[in-house]
Amino acid sequence: MATSPVFAPVRRLAGSWWSDVALTGVVAVAQVWPLLFTDAQAGRPWDQWGYVATIGSAVPLLWRRRAPAAAALLTVMVGSTYDLADTVPSQPLWYGALIAIYGVAARSRPAVRLAVFALLCAGGLATVGSADTALRGVVLYVTAYALGRAAAGSRAQAAVLEERAARLERERRLDAERAAERERARIARDMHDVLAHSISLMVVQAEAGPVVLGSAPDRAAAAFDTIAGTGRDALGQLRRMLAVLKDEDGPRAPQPTLDDLPALAAQVSGAGLRVGCSAEGEPRPLPADCGVAAYRIAQEALTNVVKHAGAGTAEIRLTWADDALTISVVDDGRGAGTGLPSGGNGLIGIRERAAACGGTATAGPRADGPGFEVSARLPLAGAAA
Repeated sequence: MATSPVFAPVRRLAGSWWSDVALTGVVAVAQVWPLLFTDAQAGRPWDQWGYVATIGSAVPLLWRRRAPAAAALLTVMVGSTYDLADTVPSQPLWYGALIAIYGVAARSRPAVRLAVFALLCAGGLATVGSADTALRGVVLYVTAYALGRAAAGSRAQAAVLEERAARLERERRLDAERAAERERARIARDMHDVLAHSISLMVVQAEAGPVVLGSAPDRAAAAFDTIAGTGRDALGQLRRMLAVLKDEDGPRAPQPTLDDLPALAAQVSGAGLRVGCSAEGEPRPLPADCGVAAYRIAQEALTNVVKHAGAGTAEIRLTWADDALTISVVDDGRGAGTGLPSGGNGLIGIRERAAACGGTATAGPRADGPGFEVSARLPLAGAAA
């Protein structure tokens, strides 16, 4: 629970030693007031012990925070000697006693405060002069004790609220840090996908351009156009990612989805590699993060085909089922070892993207012919719900 800046100095002063000094002074003045401004009977001066008792019963209040029980007992004991003086004004010394009882109720342990309260009540009833005074004393003592317990409960509740607010703030900071870590990891994966895919495609096209420059100028021109287009696309995607890092509140470009797979296939096609895109089954709702993951999985798989497979053709296959979408990228190249390897950012990224959507990914030689296949199974929206 936050403290208002306006009342913070007041709260610090109220809990300081100077506040106890001021309160003790006020109580002492209130109790000695009749001795200072009331004339004694028959011209006789007031008994000096009256001054000692009125001021002395207020002095223990200086320690009402550090030793509330002792302060309360001393206050009442010294105040009870006031009536032993010969000539003093008739008054009950209740101010210091009530404040001391309040302190005991607010700050002492249950056993101590109950014992002190019972002892003070019993002593007061034993020394009181009349039934009316005894009744008033009991009412005042009980009221002071109740106010002290209410103050203790209020402080305890405030401490709980402050601790809860601090815990929630710590949890909020931890959640923000975890979210930032996840976002950084996502951006790192996306940057890897963009750079690996684009640069690999540009390298392949650049190597193929000179080969066909003399025999097929049109294919050479197409290869160079592909290089330029791929470079511009990569720069655009990198700018958008870096803009997110620099300005969290700025506009964000939409992430790629399954609808962008034909454009991806067209972009990769060329320089001797033909890429097709096919779908089987009826499309169903797919979570937004799974749509981005499917695109990135296909992009990374095609990047591996361009870099390592030595293939002439490749195909992106979407297979829709009732509970999942299977996206496969197959080629007719020389293939690689079986299984999803534990090293290499590309295939590891495919596995992590699939797992983040609750799916699985595999990679290995094709079962229906020569070449290699990367396949990921992603759950659909209805199945996930």
